[in-house]
Amino acid sequence: MKMFMLKSFIITALMFIAVFTGMELANNGIHKMKGYDDPNFQNVVSINERDATILGNKIASHDLEAKKKKLEEISAYNFFSNMGKRLSDSLTDASEKLIKKIVD
Repeated sequence: MKMFMLKSFIITALMFIAVFTGMELANNGIHKMKGYDDPNFQNVVSINERDATILGNKIASHDLEAKKKKLEEISAYNFFSNMGKRLSDSLTDASEKLIKKIVD
């Protein structure tokens, strides 16, 4: 079991490294394709001490607070979320019963 966990962890770490390397290579390829450094070409996510930007859009704290208040006011009923919760609960109960039958 320890070897399985170790191998799984190593494979997962290698996959993360491969993904990050691919992202870096893609970014470098975009810069090479343009042929020059464009000041408008921004990172996907950048966070400074006072402000945050996502895809070039600045996010202010008062915007987040207003959106949070609006969501609390709406408090709409989400049918699909409720059905998903019911489905997951029923699958959990069924799998627990099946495991108990197998163990006993």
